[in-house]
Amino acid sequence: MRIFQTRKAGVLATLLLAGALAGCEAPPQEASQNGYRGTGMNQIQSPERLAVLKAANVVPDAQPEADATGPRAAQAYQNVQVLGHLSEGEFLRIMTAITEWVSPEQGCAYCHNVENLADDSLYTKKVSRRMLQMTQHINANWSSHVAQTGVTCYTCHRGQPVPQNIWFKEPGHVAGGSAADPMGQNAPTRANAYSSLPRDPLSALLNGAGTIRVSGTTALSTDKQGESIATTEATYSLMNHMSTSLGVNCTFCHTTRSFSSWEQSPPQRVAAWHGIRLARDINANYLDPLKGTFPAERLGPEGDVAKTGCATCHQGVNKPLNGVSMLKDYIKELSAPKP
Repeated sequence: MRIFQTRKAGVLATLLLAGALAGCEAPPQEASQNGYRGTGMNQIQSPERLAVLKAANVVPDAQPEADATGPRAAQAYQNVQVLGHLSEGEFLRIMTAITEWVSPEQGCAYCHNVENLADDSLYTKKVSRRMLQMTQHINANWSSHVAQTGVTCYTCHRGQPVPQNIWFKEPGHVAGGSAADPMGQNAPTRANAYSSLPRDPLSALLNGAGTIRVSGTTALSTDKQGESIATTEATYSLMNHMSTSLGVNCTFCHTTRSFSSWEQSPPQRVAAWHGIRLARDINANYLDPLKGTFPAERLGPEGDVAKTGCATCHQGVNKPLNGVSMLKDYIKELSAPKP
């Protein structure tokens, strides 16, 4: 019975999600085939929405090339811990770019004590240093997801000191009187695309190694499989988040003939699998450890640090910045330096 209920819930959620994504925008709409003809594997897009996304994903011009000769930044300046291998000119070039990408209105003073640039008293400087290391780590070790396009600070920040699409752990529900615990349902949030599915799929599934599964792999359920109805609902809540973040529907990564079949799935499903592991990596190893660095006002309602999800980079398109690579202009600066 439990397996039947799980699969029934999964099919229903799939149909509802596919219908919601494909049928809630006024015509005319554009459709592109993403699978064999007759399978209904179309991506439905609104031309008006595509125009807005195109304008929002324009890449800024690269800074002029700098002289690679001369003293290294670690020799020319004090307390350069990450980019000391660059020349003085290259160092100033990437600092100028980061200011444009992250704090164009605040300028250098957002991260630096302008009276003493070597000073580490501002928490923003400590965070920025770690974010540089994170960016280098992604470009060096996560080509399985970012390929050769890579990432820069602008991928997430888009000219804002705090990226728009970060997330915090959602406060838990406290049942009162005779009210039953709704298991996080019927409390729409941005994380679950404002659906009635569990409101916080990201804490367990993008900040931990929670099970992402809908149906079981055996005839009878076992305690170790984790394919309960609760797990199914959390999985579909995460799928809502991913679908909305990339501006696609279910068939961008799955085949209509068998949602669970990897053999029949489009190649995008493999990229999405690596994307989930990438988000878990940077949340656990780069963002969570910064909790003691951020002031209280920068923490979430549950006292946790801001974390990354699919929307943080993608921002409504299946390839961040529509696939344009900014890294090619900053390979030396934002790739991990060779030992």
